[in-house]
Amino acid sequence: MAKLEQVGHSRLRKEGRAKVTGAAIYTDDATMPGLLHGATVRSQVARGRIKGIHFGEGIPWEDFVIVSAKDVPGENRVAMIVLDQPFLADTRVNHPEEAILLLAHADRVLLEKARAAVTVEIEEEPAVFTIEASLAAATVVWGEDNVFKKVSIRKGEVDAAWASATHVVEGTYGTGAQEQLYIEPHAVIAKVTAEEGVTVWGSLQCPYYVHKALKHLFNEPDDRIRVIQMETGGGFGGKEDYPSLISGHAALLSMKAGGRPVKILYDREEDMVATTKRHPSKTRVKTAFDADGKMLGLEMEFLLDGGAYVTLSPVVLSRGAIHAAGPYYWPAVAIEAKALATNCPPHGAFRGFGAPQSLFAIERHLDVAAARIGMDPVELRRKNLLRIGDVMATGQVVKEAVDLPGIMDRALEKLDYHGRKARYAGSNAGTDPIKRGVGFAVFMHGCGFTGGGEAYLASVAGVEGTADGKVRVLAASTEIGQGTNTMFSQVVAEVLRVPMDLVEVQQPDTKLVPNSGPTVASRTCMVVGKLVQDAAVGLKQIIIQAGLLREPYTADEFQAAVAAYVAAFGSLKAYSQYSTPPHIVWSDETYQGDAYGTYAWACYAADVAVDTRTCEVAVTDFVALQEVGRVINPTLAEGQIEGGVAQGIGYALWEKVEWRNGRMANAQMTNYIMATSADLPRLRVYFEENPNPMGPSGAKGIGELPMDGPGPAILNAIQDALGTDAPREIPLTPELLMDCLEARHV
Repeated sequence: MAKLEQVGHSRLRKEGRAKVTGAAIYTDDATMPGLLHGATVRSQVARGRIKGIHFGEGIPWEDFVIVSAKDVPGENRVAMIVLDQPFLADTRVNHPEEAILLLAHADRVLLEKARAAVTVEIEEEPAVFTIEASLAAATVVWGEDNVFKKVSIRKGEVDAAWASATHVVEGTYGTGAQEQLYIEPHAVIAKVTAEEGVTVWGSLQCPYYVHKALKHLFNEPDDRIRVIQMETGGGFGGKEDYPSLISGHAALLSMKAGGRPVKILYDREEDMVATTKRHPSKTRVKTAFDADGKMLGLEMEFLLDGGAYVTLSPVVLSRGAIHAAGPYYWPAVAIEAKALATNCPPHGAFRGFGAPQSLFAIERHLDVAAARIGMDPVELRRKNLLRIGDVMATGQVVKEAVDLPGIMDRALEKLDYHGRKARYAGSNAGTDPIKRGVGFAVFMHGCGFTGGGEAYLASVAGVEGTADGKVRVLAASTEIGQGTNTMFSQVVAEVLRVPMDLVEVQQPDTKLVPNSGPTVASRTCMVVGKLVQDAAVGLKQIIIQAGLLREPYTADEFQAAVAAYVAAFGSLKAYSQYSTPPHIVWSDETYQGDAYGTYAWACYAADVAVDTRTCEVAVTDFVALQEVGRVINPTLAEGQIEGGVAQGIGYALWEKVEWRNGRMANAQMTNYIMATSADLPRLRVYFEENPNPMGPSGAKGIGELPMDGPGPAILNAIQDALGTDAPREIPLTPELLMDCLEARHV
């Protein structure tokens, strides 16, 4: 690869100094004259009809701002994929944390007393809490059959595979809910006035999602809605769609308060019980192999618990279904996927977006299958990994130069997989209660929105010159800790051949930046970064054509040219809009074609120690090797992988949501167990660079990929340690592992 001046180097974070010194302003740091604090009164039952709302004695209710469903000026439904979730419940509730009433007051302490003094009388109705109960549809809680969305993926004749197979292996796999547990809870400030319309400042990922929701809620035109992202302390998908709801609540209170600003800040417990989580899943897998281990057919039923409302479940389901076959060549495939309604709070986006659930099932299943048919799990995969020219489950032809066997071999070599496996086989035969094992997973993750999603968005990004000769990036993509500001700056500085100090990034504000789409789906770098790169090329051409700059030039000459152009013409802006490359063809009706423009590819390998007395599992070594195109910023990229692997280890072993009648019962950081640095091994991160033309300087998406591999790699290592393939569900808590050992389902 050609050496570049900015891209490929570990530049310091653009916002790093402000965050380290405390100068960065988060939503709860902000205050305004006349500020009120808002609170939400919620349902305490899973499903039922609202019979009355009662206000207790001892509270000066006349001093409070009170909002109910009857105060909504426009559409009382959150504008997302389906308009089914109310901002405020009117006649009925469908989950235990449903918002019913909003309160606001200047005194936070009195506000909490008032919230506790409100009683909502609800006539309870039968509720549904599990995937199995929802699928059975004995009680229907949404639509006609509890099904939010169905996806079918077909390739070849899968029924013929069973007749010709030497080995047919079946298994059922499960994954639990997972809390995003970002450092900063949900927080927004809203101000609604007749003069300026609706303005919201908040901790959020997707300003234009919130903009759309507020537009419908208030029945106002685009230019009367303004959404400004504040400094955001993490998101991981949890701040993709939920900010639309909490922003609407704050804005309704401000409207009722006559234009006074209202801040709503969740504490940790409310944030955990009320907001979205990763979808729990159940997956049934049936596979056919010939005598040599070649794959003949895959049949899969992939089910997601969507919670009480649709939110983002259809696209989470789509992504999970498309990834379900893994990075393998299956001659025949039949995947049936459903997102189902329950009376839990709605589940939503979480890093990985459906793929961690389905990839866990297929990668765990392949180790189960290898044991059943007597093959080395490495060789079983080697025989079947996708190669150039192979046709994937959706009919997409692999066209990029991917070396999956090489990626797998290099990852296993870094771990010393074969050497350790041989050594552990001997030591595990002894009396030591600590059993050791190694395991791995090979997987991929699509970059950008699925299928026609990017074409539908038609995202726009731009750059502008400033009066002092600098260049400012204009995009709605948010910095939420992943390095967006730094990456954009490196991309633009590379194009313009100037220092990064000459590049600024506009804080996302729907009044100032175009709609470049949401900050999700591993699209910020590859899709929006490419638009920013193209816009920077356009800006340079404008000042060259104006006769103010000649190639080659120095940074000082460029800065002077930008300043001169702005002084002469008043504005210097260039934009780029996404258009689908002609070789990408996709059908949302048949789920056939090019599901993604490109994929990131990986193999993760884990070493574990299992204490058979306590059933505790320790991950003692971990290798994460991935091909993600060109790496823009090695330090930030490595941090992305390390953070994702840490979340993945927690997902695999500890992060269990305890449900009680649809409510999260362990909504504190003392009893929802997440990984700390003391619980993690050294995470060894490696990159294979293979530039792809769809991304800036050849970069692909990276953010979601590391969630997909840890779960199956760790459970495959546990199978190796214990000699039983029974563990097929995550999180694999000590209690669940104890059940597996006692049952010894071999």
